[in-house]
Amino acid sequence: MIVGEPTVYRLAPAFVARLVGLVLVALAVLLFVGTAVVAFAGLPPDLLVAVVLLCVLGAVGSGWWLHSRAWVVRCTDDGYRVRLVRGAGVAEARWLEVEDAVTTYRHDVACLELRLRDGRTTTIPVGVLAVDKDEFVRELQGRLQHGHGLRPL
Repeated sequence: MIVGEPTVYRLAPAFVARLVGLVLVALAVLLFVGTAVVAFAGLPPDLLVAVVLLCVLGAVGSGWWLHSRAWVVRCTDDGYRVRLVRGAGVAEARWLEVEDAVTTYRHDVACLELRLRDGRTTTIPVGVLAVDKDEFVRELQGRLQHGHGLRPL
């Protein structure tokens, strides 16, 4: 952990591949609907070429964004923020609000649970992160200790 610099945890490559697969299926449906509209409405075939180009751009753009720009957890010296995780609970909190961090399983998925002082929680499935789960837990525990003003012995 480098104090002062934010740490960003991105999506795991396997999870990116699953999401890109979903995007490709959605774009295939869009292309099918576009083809049907062009065929039945008697529109010029050039319109279909434009739809195909938009689908290709959408697939490439979403793959690039998911692989290189999208992040799941961002940690700073002050706190953390979680996004792209459905059902994570509290999406953002300061380290001073966090009481403890524990590892747990939810629906047979390994998770890190950050318990806040007011009883709310943030649950982060570590399988969606492009980092070793033990390294991630150590990093967050270090950030939590630093946020509470504790120093390692």
